[in-house]
Amino acid sequence: MMQMKALSECRVNARTTEAFLQRLLTYPASTATGRTAMVVNGRAVNSVQALFAGRGKGSNLASAAGTAWGLVNSVTEFVDHHRRTRSEDHRRDAAWFGHGAQIKQKAWNEVIKLVA
Repeated sequence: MMQMKALSECRVNARTTEAFLQRLLTYPASTATGRTAMVVNGRAVNSVQALFAGRGKGSNLASAAGTAWGLVNSVTEFVDHHRRTRSEDHRRDAAWFGHGAQIKQKAWNEVIKLVA
């Protein structure tokens, strides 16, 4: 409860938000030399930014608007409701146990660093 309160009181600016999402929403891709590099998923970054900026459910509440708590909620809404998947069952499974759950956990870990 104390962490949630701290997150709701932690204001984040556009630069912090962008850096957070750039670290969070990446995927591995092969380069021309055969190496693996992490690539930012620009579509996902734009979607989460839009949710954070007011399109997300509850994003205009005082506890969420422009705060670290709102940033976590935007990532959660994206993963649980907006991320492209093969089916709703696959979306739920990924959000609870798969890659979506990993993204949400990574988001939580990263956002806690902002208030530490």
